[in-house]
Amino acid sequence: MPIALSLKATCALALLSSAATAQQYPAKTVRFVVPFVAGGPTDIQARMLGEKLGQRLGQQFIIDNRGGANGNIGLELTAKAPPDGYTIVIATVGTWAVNPSLYKQMPFDPVKDFAPIMQVSSSPGVLVVHPSVPIKNVKELIALAKSRPGKLDYGSSGIGGFGHISGALFCLMTKTEMVHIPYKSSAPSLTDLIAGQIQVLFNNAISTVPFIKSGQVRALAVTSLKRMPALSDLPSINETGVKGYDNSSWSAVAAPAGTPREIVAKLNTELNAILKLPDIQEKNASFGAEPVGGTPEQYGEYLKLEIAKFARVIKEAKITAQ
Repeated sequence: MPIALSLKATCALALLSSAATAQQYPAKTVRFVVPFVAGGPTDIQARMLGEKLGQRLGQQFIIDNRGGANGNIGLELTAKAPPDGYTIVIATVGTWAVNPSLYKQMPFDPVKDFAPIMQVSSSPGVLVVHPSVPIKNVKELIALAKSRPGKLDYGSSGIGGFGHISGALFCLMTKTEMVHIPYKSSAPSLTDLIAGQIQVLFNNAISTVPFIKSGQVRALAVTSLKRMPALSDLPSINETGVKGYDNSSWSAVAAPAGTPREIVAKLNTELNAILKLPDIQEKNASFGAEPVGGTPEQYGEYLKLEIAKFARVIKEAKITAQ
């Protein structure tokens, strides 16, 4: 057989084999890694997606909680797993895009070591203050912070957490100085804000909204580029004059690098369909998440932009992991 024909035959066989693999997938249980402990928002999201994937594809998607090191342990486990589609992972902006700049040494590369599947959701945060703070909007907060440099405290769930990065980005973009007070989680930071121990907080919307409605904290804006449907009367920080300010907590699903494209495409198609289901949309809305969806390529490009953004914030704010 001539070499050219032999190469064509080999390529054709490879394509047929790949297509057959995708058609048969999944032929056994799939491990769905969650790099955080059970019970948190990412775990809840993984369980509802895994249940639907199992129903649609005819195999179980078993949740494997591997918490630790801000999500790095679970992602390292996934990066080193066989690239056959039987290990996938869901993680958040912190693990995908913040940690690479926060830690001096990383056990994986979030771009090179993974095959993007899809960005699942985006969850805007809210900027709130204690009612005793004599301001009503973001412009007044900026003016107050400039008049009292280093006198306002803002809390967060910890070093490099959503609230910390949100506050650091705000200070950089507004040329203000506020003191960061890290907590072990977002709950005690919200408790201290309500008690007046701190003055400012950038926090997730779902746990903060009840206290906004009760008047225990005063909401100034949402942290996403656009308004949040659940808080449509609240402007975005971007709208208030801090042009380009955008920081939301988001989640995304990926597989080990080298996973067959056909399997990635199949998972992407199924996840996009799942996000459109009424019960999934209702559940996402219940914890302040907005479905995103899209292609693997769209998520891959977005991830690169987010990594670059947080690298700049972490460097300029001189944030280091402890």
